[in-house]
Amino acid sequence: MNASAYEGSISQTRDVTINIRAKQTQRDLIDRAAEVQGKSRSEFMLESAYQKAQDVLLDRSFFGLDELKFQQFLALLDASPARNEKLHTLLATKSPWD
Repeated sequence: MNASAYEGSISQTRDVTINIRAKQTQRDLIDRAAEVQGKSRSEFMLESAYQKAQDVLLDRSFFGLDELKFQQFLALLDASPARNEKLHTLLATKSPWD
């Protein structure tokens, strides 16, 4: 389920309860973050947990390559990076806080 599919499901009736126990300091931090974003604790926690779950699963996604494509992939990883003038300029520019 992608983020837009999740956001679409928010308007639907939620029919599953999730209960968790937390330390007071954890709840207070979550409450402050939720308030900053103008959300309830439940909205904030559900959206945060959902995003983390997506990240974990996407990190474990499998994609298969035949031998030729795999060798091409390895060659691209091993190749020197192409010259990038904009990146060079950015890295050579003094930071405003320096």
